[in-house]
Amino acid sequence: MAISLSVVVLLAVILVILIRGGNLKPGPAIAAVLFGFFLASTGMAPSINRFLNSIADSISSIKF
Repeated sequence: MAISLSVVVLLAVILVILIRGGNLKPGPAIAAVLFGFFLASTGMAPSINRFLNSIADSISSIKF
């Protein structure tokens, strides 16, 4: 839960930066958000969630 919330906040910040910087127009940004929203309700959502969790686990296991 904490990881998914962090990813959502990070992606929201990136989206705002891209819109304010002029690299992404509001129309395509809305389309991207809606795509993600509807993708989350498909059968692919558990696979995507497992993939992102495995990446987060890999990154957290790196020792500096």
